[in-house]
Amino acid sequence: MSATIDYLLHLADNAVVLGQRDAEWCGHGPILEEDLALANVSLDLIGQARLLYQRAAELKGDGTTEDQLAYFRDSQAFRNYTLLELPHHGALVGYAVADRDYATTIVRNFLYSALMVHVWDALQTSADSELAGIAAKSLKEATYHLHHSRDWLLRMGDGTDESHARAQAAVNHLLPYTEEFWTVSPAETAAVEAGVGVDVRTLRAAWDALVNDALAEATLTRPQVRGYVPQGKVGLHSEHLGFLLAEMQSLARAHPDGCW
Repeated sequence: MSATIDYLLHLADNAVVLGQRDAEWCGHGPILEEDLALANVSLDLIGQARLLYQRAAELKGDGTTEDQLAYFRDSQAFRNYTLLELPHHGALVGYAVADRDYATTIVRNFLYSALMVHVWDALQTSADSELAGIAAKSLKEATYHLHHSRDWLLRMGDGTDESHARAQAAVNHLLPYTEEFWTVSPAETAAVEAGVGVDVRTLRAAWDALVNDALAEATLTRPQVRGYVPQGKVGLHSEHLGFLLAEMQSLARAHPDGCW
């Protein structure tokens, strides 16, 4: 059971953190249609997180609730990919300030949804029937997220010189973080052994094919990846997650007994 809980938290943390990031575009979208589109993507992800947290809380018992799992764990307890907690701009020194860059958001959503369409598809046969049901619902949403982000990736990559440069810079910045996808955590290993989870390493070829095809059509170059492999899913995060959680959790922590 502990293997299932840890794995559910990994999936839920991914969804809630990216959902929080995408929600930051609400009211700031480049056009009205995209303002609404990313709000819907965010709601899909937060909906997935809720179902996963509910299932984890059910298995934990002892009065644990979905809100406790989302709002009352500190950053080191979160098991999301580091990719998902990064801000909406490229690499900067700590004191630098930058506006949101839509290319960064689109590329991140594309890289993540290209993985999750395969993860959710595989999890439809999970030994945990509740997780299998969540996977079936989430697959439909992830398919839309992939379509949306891929469409914009093509527009940007094969668009103006400015949009192409921004899309290429985002790919160069974010693609190295995806190496974390393929390093299996203890929680994932235990979940696979229990028949609950999926070995993500078996999905790499399909993910590579999706990514390579989209980048080629967008006239973008896939950079070589070297260096440090992020370890967010074992609790080693960037400084950005703490700020994200402080904003996301502030109301619940200020009024822990509040009823809404």
